[in-house]
Amino acid sequence: KMASEDITKLAESLAKTKVGGGQLSFKGQSLKLNTAEDAEEVIKQIEEFDGLEALCLEGNTVGVEAAKVIAKALEKKSELKRCHWSDMFTGRVRSEIPPALISLGDALITAGAQLVELDLSDNAFGPDGVRGFEALLKSPACYTLQELKLNNCGMGIGGGKILAAALKGCHRKSSAQGKPLALKIFVAGRNRLENDGATALAEAFGIIGTLEEVHMPQNGINHPGITALAQTFAINPLLKVINLNDNTFTEKGAVAMAETLKALRQIEVINFGDCLVRSKGAVAIADAVKEGLHKLKELNLSFCEIKRDAALTVAEAIEDKAGLEKLDLNGNCLGEEGCEQLQEILEGFNMGAVLGSLRYAGYQSLNRNFSDREEEEEDEEEEEEDEDEEEEEDEEEQQQLKERGQEEKESLTPKKRIDSQDSTTVPSPPVDVATFLAFPSPEKLLRLGPKCSVLIAQQVDTADVEKVVTTLLRISSVFKDEAPVKTAVHETTDALMRKAFTSATFNSDAFVTSLLVHMGLLKSEEKVKAVPSLYGILMTLNHMVQQDYFPKSLAPVLSAFVTKPNRALDSCSFARHMLLQTLHQL
Repeated sequence: KMASEDITKLAESLAKTKVGGGQLSFKGQSLKLNTAEDAEEVIKQIEEFDGLEALCLEGNTVGVEAAKVIAKALEKKSELKRCHWSDMFTGRVRSEIPPALISLGDALITAGAQLVELDLSDNAFGPDGVRGFEALLKSPACYTLQELKLNNCGMGIGGGKILAAALKGCHRKSSAQGKPLALKIFVAGRNRLENDGATALAEAFGIIGTLEEVHMPQNGINHPGITALAQTFAINPLLKVINLNDNTFTEKGAVAMAETLKALRQIEVINFGDCLVRSKGAVAIADAVKEGLHKLKELNLSFCEIKRDAALTVAEAIEDKAGLEKLDLNGNCLGEEGCEQLQEILEGFNMGAVLGSLRYAGYQSLNRNFSDREEEEEDEEEEEEDEDEEEEEDEEEQQQLKERGQEEKESLTPKKRIDSQDSTTVPSPPVDVATFLAFPSPEKLLRLGPKCSVLIAQQVDTADVEKVVTTLLRISSVFKDEAPVKTAVHETTDALMRKAFTSATFNSDAFVTSLLVHMGLLKSEEKVKAVPSLYGILMTLNHMVQQDYFPKSLAPVLSAFVTKPNRALDSCSFARHMLLQTLHQL
């Protein structure tokens, strides 16, 4: 008869093996593993885990030495199939990441593992970091790979090209063995792949041909890259999900993508929000939807500069899509009446419930259609409005106006005033950085052109914390939740803050303190005039805190002050909620 302690031990080891289908997880334990010694406990658990199929290291930070010894332990784990290795190098210098990845990758190859999923998202390894797992991708360990997730890794064009070449290599070698790579899910959002990176990956996708989901949002891809992707998607007949949110299709890219959609029978989710497909592109997509796509569940064409008639054409196209759960046309130029017509059409099909919010779809046109001079005058009026608002803050009406967010100001501008204005336009003088910073407006930022981010960052001395804070507040004050302005604000913020946070003389604690003072969330000795509206800075922070340059250690302080009740925050509950949610997930 077995001794009772043996039975306990046996029970324990059995329980360990059975945990969630062979998964060992250290998720979110914030372990700082620098030396071999630091990693002892992790190694012990890996070694003792029989039948290890999934290893989760997310939310820890692993250095080169620790990675070497963890790798040693993995050399015996031939059954490992899933590597959940996102966000496992928090706070590491870039140069540490490739060697750590190479050790881990070599161990998987030695073990003879056959991976199904590799997730390296949220590791800021940059272009050279891709070299760290290039050998792994081309090895037999990845011939069986079905899911590759590389969200937010800073790969850039260079990394995209190395990755594409590695995928092609893997396909070639695995095919020679009679088991061609059959990748199903590819995720590479927020990597600045741009046209060249996207085009290189498109070639690899064409060779692979088995993709079911492609997620490449926020990559700065324009119509040449979008067209290359469209052509290659057409030869991946199993595609279910295409998420290209926040890239710039324009009509050309949208028409190419619409052609492809006609060929794809399995599509369930199309996310082209913030992609500037415009009216002509929307009509082409509507056409493709009408002709086929019987399994469509979700169609997102929000913030795409689609005018009323084109939006109504989209609505009419979904009439017999029985599985449709969501149609998002928010942030387009429908006008109040257009919003109502849209609602009516869908209710006529008994599909009223699928329509998402139209909170920002009520204006006829975006400001860009008026002349610059008229816009300038509108902006001055807005500034005056802001000053009055501070004095009459208690008035219910003002409160509501602010609550609806900066963006809705255009729709509240009486249309008559614009029409009655003298229509002779003075040619607008070229804008320089100083003019923009002195009197910021979304139009001026856009008119600085594509180099705006570089120009502004160059002119700011990042050793001067106050200067950085005031510049950030000026940039964020023009934020609008729609493609061109939003992108310009994000890129300009990124250039400025990346320069600041990476500069040795920049005091990031002093920066946060000063920012909170200027936001009116922290009292200071000197009298500082708080910014009139927090909407722009909250939305900009929501982007900023997710970037690789932002020190994660600052998140709790921000979180604490944005959580604290404050009159200034009450008027932008949506932006506040978004930011808190994001900070919470960091």
